[in-house]
Amino acid sequence: MATEAVLEPCTNHRPTSYAQLLAATCLSKLTSRITPLPIEQRTDIRNYILHYVASQPKLAPFVIQALVQVIAKITKLGWFEVQKDQFVFREIIADVKKFLQGTVEHCVIGVIILSELTQEMNLVDYSRPSAKHRKIATSFRDTSLKDIFVLACSLLKEVLSKPLNLQEQCQQNLVMQVLKLVLNCLSFDFIGNSADESADDLCTLQIPTTWRTIFLEPETLDLFFNLYHSLPPLLSQLALSCLVQFASTRRSLFSSPERTTYLGNLIKGVKRILENPQGLSDPGNYHEFCRFLACLKSNYQLGELVMVKEYPEVIRLIANFTITSLQHWEFAPNSVHYLLTLWQRMVASVPFVKSTEPHLLDTYAPEITKAFITSRLESVAVVVRDHLDDPLNDTTTVFQQLEQLCTVSRCEYEKTCTLLVQLFDQNAQNYQKLLHSPSRTTLDIAIQEGRLAWLVYLVGTVVGGRLTYTSTDEHDVMDGELSCRVFQLISLMDTGLPQCSNEKIELAVLWFLDQFRKTYVGDQLQRTSKVGFYYKRFFKNVIRDEERCIHVLAVS
Repeated sequence: MATEAVLEPCTNHRPTSYAQLLAATCLSKLTSRITPLPIEQRTDIRNYILHYVASQPKLAPFVIQALVQVIAKITKLGWFEVQKDQFVFREIIADVKKFLQGTVEHCVIGVIILSELTQEMNLVDYSRPSAKHRKIATSFRDTSLKDIFVLACSLLKEVLSKPLNLQEQCQQNLVMQVLKLVLNCLSFDFIGNSADESADDLCTLQIPTTWRTIFLEPETLDLFFNLYHSLPPLLSQLALSCLVQFASTRRSLFSSPERTTYLGNLIKGVKRILENPQGLSDPGNYHEFCRFLACLKSNYQLGELVMVKEYPEVIRLIANFTITSLQHWEFAPNSVHYLLTLWQRMVASVPFVKSTEPHLLDTYAPEITKAFITSRLESVAVVVRDHLDDPLNDTTTVFQQLEQLCTVSRCEYEKTCTLLVQLFDQNAQNYQKLLHSPSRTTLDIAIQEGRLAWLVYLVGTVVGGRLTYTSTDEHDVMDGELSCRVFQLISLMDTGLPQCSNEKIELAVLWFLDQFRKTYVGDQLQRTSKVGFYYKRFFKNVIRDEERCIHVLAVS
């Protein structure tokens, strides 16, 4: 075979590695042609590459990866081909087991082959009929994927059964590749829905019924929780990623008692992590753990969560973790989305809970809201003085977080309203004093305007939250108290134009007016709320003539 001469090692290592990569790339294109090579040639190529990587286990990683991709493509495209009454290309799994019986380097190669094969089977090739791809993927799922998953879990159990020597790069690489293999198995497109990558990643995992016994074994979840606590951050992050998939397993896989037991084991694992939070100081671990928490509520009902024995302690720990996370807003800002998703869905579920067990959200939701509000106000001075990226400039993220907060903020709304009224009055007074102070500085003005911008955003958020949560006439009065202050601020800034002009406050005002319009300006206003009475009184105090009142409502 012409390829053999290229793959064989030369005296100069660097040219050899890239020559091998070129040969592997050519083989990949050759074996992926629409008109395939004869089955005998493809079998020879596959067998030769298997022999070659077995005899050269210390090849450059990118060369091994390229050669393994060739094996995976040959196996996928020839999955249904028969030679002498045998599916010749399905023997790859038996061939890989030979690698697992060798050195650590051979084990790594074997695991990489299985991992790449799993990914390749899951990858849609749009140059070929999608029906053929689905037929191959379904057959692979039914005949091989479970065995690969069980094999990967058994390798991880062996890792934990003996002292870990993760100072050795080979050992660390082996654990990493096995965890990636497990993650690829759990991420498989089991039902062929080819989910849009831009969709919410907190989706349900459609595990086949034949896997049910594996998931029912408590040792399966314990294995990955133990790995998280035993491995360094680079590897423990992968263990948490696997746990995210376990938490996303479809509810219908279990009977009602089994689901309760499975959820209880997940909650115990959460409690264990939060009681020993050292690993969460790593941004990767922190992010995956936030995803894990969001998946729990995405997949399980609040009524099921409150029935778990450890729920009161765990919800307290999660609340403290969330508050700490919000206070350290600069640590991992992209992860806050998942924490707010968790609390938004928890609070939104309160009206539907029929269990007599306390959900405790009336205790912790106001604390979460307060932590978000105060942390954002406190961040302004740090951002301005240290010239950091201002979160207010990322309006997409700000709007997303505010829309999540609006539901949480309406739980025990009296506390939220009291806090916002106090903060708004205090900061508005400070702003007025600054405007009339001869000793004011640009820095002081920027800080105060940043705080007011956040407060206007927050008032718009809680007012908009009326549409997402059970509201009362008393709540409408509170909305009036808050909205009145924003209209007063608008009046104050209009009288001081152009000196008082600030783009961030103006954008915040537009956000508030939009939320106010959606909530209180419309055909249904008279039938759904008595708020019109309160706003009429407020407008008389704030706006001195009818034309001004019409102008404000027109803007909204």
